[in-house]
Amino acid sequence: MELVTLEEICAARERIKSTARYTPLLEVPSPRPQVPSPLLLKCENLQPMGAFKIRGAFNMIAQLPKENLERGVITYSSGNHGQAVALAARKLGAPAVIVMPTTAPQVKIDGCKGYGAEVIMAGTTSLDRQKRAEQEARERGLTIVPPFDHKQIIIGQGTMGLEILEQCPDVGTVFVPVGGGGMASGVAAAIKLSKPSVRIVAVEPIGAPKMSKSLEAGQPITLPSSKSIADGLMNLRPGDLTFAHIRKFVDDVVTVSENDIASTVGWLFRNARLVVEPSGAVTTAAVALGLGNVDLTRGPVVAVVSGGNVAPEAFAQYVTKS
Repeated sequence: MELVTLEEICAARERIKSTARYTPLLEVPSPRPQVPSPLLLKCENLQPMGAFKIRGAFNMIAQLPKENLERGVITYSSGNHGQAVALAARKLGAPAVIVMPTTAPQVKIDGCKGYGAEVIMAGTTSLDRQKRAEQEARERGLTIVPPFDHKQIIIGQGTMGLEILEQCPDVGTVFVPVGGGGMASGVAAAIKLSKPSVRIVAVEPIGAPKMSKSLEAGQPITLPSSKSIADGLMNLRPGDLTFAHIRKFVDDVVTVSENDIASTVGWLFRNARLVVEPSGAVTTAAVALGLGNVDLTRGPVVAVVSGGNVAPEAFAQYVTKS
């Protein structure tokens, strides 16, 4: 299986720079009182559509032939990738169709529609919406833009890794969220191919441990079900390509509880003044719990804050509860 290269990630950086922001690396106090070193947050919640997904979506769609763009693109997404595809398609003049779960947060549905996309609701799992998207693509001649298991998606997400290395050249450990694995794959590849000594720790919710279980099995496995407030990380199965990247470039995969995720959303608001969705808070939660066998002598710790698309009423509960 062909893995992405550093040269491909560097080329993607030029391709997406007109749309994807160079997001800040924000220093905050350590979430662990016994650890004095500050934590650095890579604020992908400040991307134009509120999440890192714009990097991969734009990178792939920008390379489609003109006739494909004219017919349109389609994807299946719990929300953030859908919004990224909708925004990228609008920028590039292509119609977009987004297949979302019936459980998708309204804020993410509204986001897709706000960028001019057609939204179709289908089932509750990633497999449900993938099946419907594939059907629509066949019937309407649309190009599928997968949420994670595609080389160009991984390459686009990897541009974030290049930025982290520029912003913190002496970085020692990077925590990345992992759902299907596209961002974790790209960031880990970019960093390991540039600076192999950096430790990469991927984090998933305890209610959706698809990557942990797959690594234990030695191959991608499908969970019978998943449940988490981190709706962007609830995939039942990692991709084949992303699994290969995670196995090669990621040093550890850890899980965090629902309570820890929820309380960390509140911690990030109080200590960093950031609006972060649960999926984006898992990395800081893992740091706060001391997971990942971090050796501070390696250098600073960076946690990727992957998105900030959270319903106001849910956000208020997380902030007041913690």
